[in-house]
Amino acid sequence: MIKVLVAGFNGAMGKQAVELVQSMPGYQVTAVFAPKLASTKPSDYHLNQDVKIFQTLAAISGQYDVWIDFTVPSAVYENTKFALEHKIRPVIGTSGLTDDQVAELTALAKQNKVGGLIAPNFGLSAVLLMKFAQIAAAYFPDAEVIEMHHADKQDAPSGTALKTAQVIAQSRDPKVKANFNDNAARGKDCYGVPVHSVRLPGYIAHEQVLFGGDGEALTIRQDSFDRHSFMHGVELALKNVMQLTGLVIGLENIL
Repeated sequence: MIKVLVAGFNGAMGKQAVELVQSMPGYQVTAVFAPKLASTKPSDYHLNQDVKIFQTLAAISGQYDVWIDFTVPSAVYENTKFALEHKIRPVIGTSGLTDDQVAELTALAKQNKVGGLIAPNFGLSAVLLMKFAQIAAAYFPDAEVIEMHHADKQDAPSGTALKTAQVIAQSRDPKVKANFNDNAARGKDCYGVPVHSVRLPGYIAHEQVLFGGDGEALTIRQDSFDRHSFMHGVELALKNVMQLTGLVIGLENIL
């Protein structure tokens, strides 16, 4: 039985993750983690009575195989570090990690011989968008990214948009530079790609990449209309994480 701890279990994505794990044969939610809870009774969260509830990292005890993280950007680094230090395989869906933090966590995973996954997005459509954008950037180097999320999303740009900008920058001619003209309306410079963030009620997670060329244009877009759609990717991660060597960045690397 694979023992799973879900961090951020009481959030919108965390609740979906708990339901997913509970539905998977051979997997079991044995602990959950979130700060400042109104109650620590498992029944109040529709959890089995033997599920442990923790509110601080220091309080976490017991043996766990996988750490699923859907928390907040301000907590994800310390959470992932804790998991790796305790040889719990992380499956991280929380955005907000910097490149330097990812490098530190990758080194820590190698040091402790722990595999894990950091995924900017668990939606298969979003993963494919990034792949398609990477291909297109070699032919259409001029690009901009627009990402649209729900009003409660704390970080901007999103992790998916940052990753998209990064793969575009890696694929196009390095001489290409975005023309920002110091105008904030032109978006944020992410790896030399303008990224625009929208936060509105009614949205879940959406992204489009606009490519412009001489006399033509290309638009690639993905839409996630329901948070449950992300669980297909989480399930893939859970089924593969026990075999991973080191910290893998991006769901596309286990497809």
